[in-house]
Amino acid sequence: MCGICGWVDFRADQRAPERRAVLDAMTATMSCRGPDAEGTWVDRHAALGHRRLAVIDLPGGAQPMRLDARRDGEPELAIVYSGETYNFRELRAELGGPWRTDSDTEVVLRAHRDWGADAVRRLNGMFAYAVWDPQAEELLLVRDRLGVKPLYYLPTADGVRFGSEPKAILADPAVERRVTRDGLRRLLSWVHDPSNAVFAGLREVPPGHLVRVSRAGVREERYWQLQDTGHTDDVPTTVRRVRELLDDTAKRQLIADVPLGTLLSGGLDSSALTALAQQYTDGAVRSFAVDFTGYEEDFTPDDVRGTPDAPYVREVAEYVGTDHTDIRLTTDQLMDPAVRSATLHARDIPAGIGDMDSSLYLLFKAVRAQSTVALSGESADEVFGGYRDFHDADTVAADTFPWIAGRMMKQGPSLLAVDLDLDDYVDAQYRRALSEVPELTGPAANDPHERRMREICYLYLTRFLPTLLDRKDRMSMAVGLEVRVPFCDHRLVEYVFGTPWSHKTFDGREKSLLRHATKDLLPESVVQRVKSPYPSTQDETYEKALRERAADLLRHGSPVEPLIDRARVAARIDGPMTGTHDMGARTQLERVLDLDAWLRDYDVQLDLT
Repeated sequence: MCGICGWVDFRADQRAPERRAVLDAMTATMSCRGPDAEGTWVDRHAALGHRRLAVIDLPGGAQPMRLDARRDGEPELAIVYSGETYNFRELRAELGGPWRTDSDTEVVLRAHRDWGADAVRRLNGMFAYAVWDPQAEELLLVRDRLGVKPLYYLPTADGVRFGSEPKAILADPAVERRVTRDGLRRLLSWVHDPSNAVFAGLREVPPGHLVRVSRAGVREERYWQLQDTGHTDDVPTTVRRVRELLDDTAKRQLIADVPLGTLLSGGLDSSALTALAQQYTDGAVRSFAVDFTGYEEDFTPDDVRGTPDAPYVREVAEYVGTDHTDIRLTTDQLMDPAVRSATLHARDIPAGIGDMDSSLYLLFKAVRAQSTVALSGESADEVFGGYRDFHDADTVAADTFPWIAGRMMKQGPSLLAVDLDLDDYVDAQYRRALSEVPELTGPAANDPHERRMREICYLYLTRFLPTLLDRKDRMSMAVGLEVRVPFCDHRLVEYVFGTPWSHKTFDGREKSLLRHATKDLLPESVVQRVKSPYPSTQDETYEKALRERAADLLRHGSPVEPLIDRARVAARIDGPMTGTHDMGARTQLERVLDLDAWLRDYDVQLDLT
């Protein structure tokens, strides 16, 4: 894993000392993503910065990496790379030697020399990288198919700035920290949109895309997209194929030259992944789970969480035979100002989900003390249809994004005082997303429910999952932990996306294909367990602490005041305690506090004209 940054600027030679100082500052912001090494390289019109987390070929994978120089003294190509290419050994054999390192970075660099931009189509992995061609004077910015690894860019009059995170680009003094109404809409809408990365002008390289930067300008190109596959396999064949893909993916993603573990929640996804990892590991796999002090003993079922994780975690760890560690957190830890500040800095924007960010950050920090790499069950719900919204008729029928129509995201009257026309913004995003959905073919094409479920699956994979992946990446890389997501293997995603909804629910349950493909590995209680989301503390003192901090904000004033309705915030502070039975109410207070901290810490210039 790593952090990358840099720029292309065609107006003048970029090798002046002051330009190197800017590159150094940008690279320094990526130190958490790459605590093991640092490297920079400056060409006449390009600059590349890299921070390294050493996972494969510890002594040989230094970056920026360059191919041998041409006769004129310039390198043929140069690269800064973040992520993992899981099939690099097969590609290495296909490309042939000689090789200077054992790293996957050199394989990707050589692949671009031999195959050009089409090289990315051959990569299996999670990655974000930049390749500079001095002779063609062209930069390629490349991102993996599902958007597991982040990559941002800012077009300029003379080229582009880029970085793994916005903070790298914002470290350039020439870049404004301005946020417009559109930026706030993206921030508050719960809809992923790569063309709007909150800060004015900032964009993401969309998942499955590359960006070409040359003297002719900046151009995005799609190299991968979800398609209708005309699925003809029957259910038993489909289940077998899913298992084959899971087995192969698990084996590939266990490759590392550093300690590796799994994240275990006791749900079907993480339990299946942990069991698969144990099958292909010598000795006991390390597994880790997050919990809260008193959570299991005092647990109260609510609308989305029917059971605590801990009993299932213990059962899986014993059944599979892992070397297990529970990370138990207190409310004081979750509300620690230093922790909340760290999570904001990691995400660069105010996420507004409070303890679910703080606890993930603290979990990853504890895991990093024992492992450098962890496998996560993230994305199984989006791929296999696990969320309750997939199975609620009213939510499915709603003419909007299902997670917005669903109960989890209903938050009551807004605490904001500014009218951002969020409904119109969300509707425009929804119509745009629907226009991209590949049409069904075959018998399923005549079934309205199958067509609608194809849309729902596409919406979750392209407009919801990227937000979760970004959260996972930011929280883990903030502590120098590489988290891999086997359920995002593009071969698995393509295959399951192409299956009819009737296959995905053939046993009358959610995630039928995953359940039956892995049930031989798991205790029956976990096979039958109903989906339970990532845990959120039920400790009443947490909500009390939120209210106290919001009240303090109103007493002393803050940068967020122009955005909020003081009367509504005060009413929420003085209203009845809600606990996890009304997460929307708590989330709104989290949002106000996070917005305040963000405006202060990032020196944001609001432009709401």
